[in-house]
Amino acid sequence: MNRLRQDEDMNREMIACGLGLFSSVFVLAVPVSADESSAVSAPEKTSFDPQWDQLRNDNQKMLSRDQANKLSQQILSIKTNREKELRKKEFESKAITLGGKVLKYQYRTLGEKPEGGHSLYISMHGGGGAPARVNDQQWSNQVKLYTPKEGIMLAPRAPTDTWDLWHLAHIDRMFDRLIDNFILFADINPNKVYIVGYSAGGDGVYQLAPRMADRWAGAGMMAGHPGDAQTYNLLNLPYIIQCGGKDAAYKRNQWCEAWGKKLDQLAKAEPGAYPHKWIVYPQYGHWMNRECQQAIPWLANHTRNPWPKKVQWYQDNVTQERFYWLANPAPKARQMLTAEVVGQTITLSLPKSDELLDPPVLETEKVDQGKPFEPMDSVTLRLSDALLDLDQAVTVKSGAGEVLFQGKVKRSVDAMIRSVEQRLDATSIATAELSVKLR
Repeated sequence: MNRLRQDEDMNREMIACGLGLFSSVFVLAVPVSADESSAVSAPEKTSFDPQWDQLRNDNQKMLSRDQANKLSQQILSIKTNREKELRKKEFESKAITLGGKVLKYQYRTLGEKPEGGHSLYISMHGGGGAPARVNDQQWSNQVKLYTPKEGIMLAPRAPTDTWDLWHLAHIDRMFDRLIDNFILFADINPNKVYIVGYSAGGDGVYQLAPRMADRWAGAGMMAGHPGDAQTYNLLNLPYIIQCGGKDAAYKRNQWCEAWGKKLDQLAKAEPGAYPHKWIVYPQYGHWMNRECQQAIPWLANHTRNPWPKKVQWYQDNVTQERFYWLANPAPKARQMLTAEVVGQTITLSLPKSDELLDPPVLETEKVDQGKPFEPMDSVTLRLSDALLDLDQAVTVKSGAGEVLFQGKVKRSVDAMIRSVEQRLDATSIATAELSVKLR
């Protein structure tokens, strides 16, 4: 019996329980000073816009912290008003269309809205490489699967019916837009956005939690398979993993335990980092009889810090141009950078030239084992007084201790504009930028 037929038969048996089974596996640094513009430069200006240009002309002098904070909120207000006009019909349609793909969704609003705005839970359904009717049923189940005391519980319908339906490249862009839409029209708190998923949705969490870690306040993986996902980007992300001990298909149970133990090791090696919890229920198979619901109150206790002092940024096959307070306009898969702020000093560390990707956490698998990291030539630092004091000099060093930059970084209108053009997130607006050559 082929796999699709076998899974379809099992899925019919599980529909009554609420879930189907279609989850599938798928520095060489040059020391510089503040005057050496060949090595350190300000990012390019944002594109021409009369309103933005007026703000530039009105704010050419050195900005104070208070002035920058007020200006950033003014810029955000302008952008918010523009986008509300453009996106109103899209939000009312409960669907996002990008690149010919359509992401439909349903949502429920629960509890009273806190002062900072509602929490948002994006809950991804199971299914995967199955007929559309099966994935539609899984979507319907997912809408009712979790009920937080407070927040918006949103269940999207994957745009495709493929095994990797939740971690194809279009998903990242769609979720970015989805979050911004709910900031615009539902007054959510951007520091209380969570991602959860069951079965094939759990596959998606394994992939999207690290890829988009700077977007999430926490992630909950249920009964999925990690494929080639890596743990590097989970440094600051609260992460709960759950699986049935008898869920042996694709070794989901073994992978869950292996990932849990790997996160245990990482958290022990770096106290305060890698906040996590993992549970393997020995009595259950793929369906955990709703005990996995404990993920929701666990996640609700966590709030995102958009300006963590230390960041690890690994580029998956689906690359990102922005991650916390780092930016890379030309990212390549398997690039890696560790950035840390201590006082007024930023240290940027690249992997060693002979360093290879971490082997898979499950020793019997050979996912990406032995592959080298890709070189990274430069990075843009997205700075804010929430991260360090921009009234004081900043020192940027390589991991080897070589000085890459030393001096004051000017607060700029362009940094703020670029932030709000990328995301409608008031709490992660950079007020200054610095581009640094790493090689």
